[in-house]
Amino acid sequence: MVASGIAPRILCIGIPVRDLTFRVEAVPERGSKANATHLAEICGGNALNAAIAMARLGGRVAFAGPMGDARETSSGFILERMAAEGIDTTHVLRMPGAATPVSAIIIDGTGERTLAIYRDPALWTVKLPDADELLADCQAVLVESRCGTFCIDLCVEARRRGIPVIVGVDRAMALTDGLLTAASHLLFASEQVQETAGVTEDGEALKRLARLTPAFLAATRGPRGTIWLNEAGALEERPAFPVEAVDTLGAGDVFHGAFTLRLAEGETVREALRFAAATAALKCTRHGGGLAAPQRIEVEEFLGEARGAAPWRSPRL
Repeated sequence: MVASGIAPRILCIGIPVRDLTFRVEAVPERGSKANATHLAEICGGNALNAAIAMARLGGRVAFAGPMGDARETSSGFILERMAAEGIDTTHVLRMPGAATPVSAIIIDGTGERTLAIYRDPALWTVKLPDADELLADCQAVLVESRCGTFCIDLCVEARRRGIPVIVGVDRAMALTDGLLTAASHLLFASEQVQETAGVTEDGEALKRLARLTPAFLAATRGPRGTIWLNEAGALEERPAFPVEAVDTLGAGDVFHGAFTLRLAEGETVREALRFAAATAALKCTRHGGGLAAPQRIEVEEFLGEARGAAPWRSPRL
């Protein structure tokens, strides 16, 4: 909680997705087919998964971004799920004639996922509401990296007001991307940080990007934990919590949401990373993408049981 005892309000900016998930023993080879053992229809998208995680962890979450035409089925389905999670959808904007993104996701026996997604290009023409309206009583902003085209100005204004802007990066960024400098915190996945920096080692990639941005830089690496640059510019690592993963879909997004919430609650980066790692680990033990994010009490109990089991360490690179 923030000093007042009131849960922090966090603004999430992104493009929600309707996910169709199929569980299979193994991903079928090209040109073949496989019978799924389970089918689920869920809502997803990077920022929405993070928003669901934060709401379940006790945050007050508002969502801003585009969705498809008010007459289509997908947007109505997602809005119902958001309302059920207690997410404020006042600033979700329906785009006439546009389609809400839909993805087909295959989850194999190891929990790894393969997916195809369609995103309507018209969604990127959205105009967000006024900054005063969106940032009122806001303790943090979380943004999908792909949304820079319509939210850079808002992020810059948030930073001017002293509000942290956390960017969850799930694809390679151009080195000229405005979010690199508009963000206060950039959370990459290993593959994306390497592609963005143009090197094949996480630590070196973070150091190279640090020359371009003053933002906090970290990269998540699944079961290998998280690596980041501390205040002195030195690399540190946080080991992952060992769990038996059955579904990694949305785990990175859940990590971003938990990290953002703990920062908004006034905790240090190290504590935020630890809390996020535990939240993402628990998510991986159950099916359902972002909708499998745990409740706050589950994370706190998990951390209590794991206390002292995963020491901090600095890598020798």
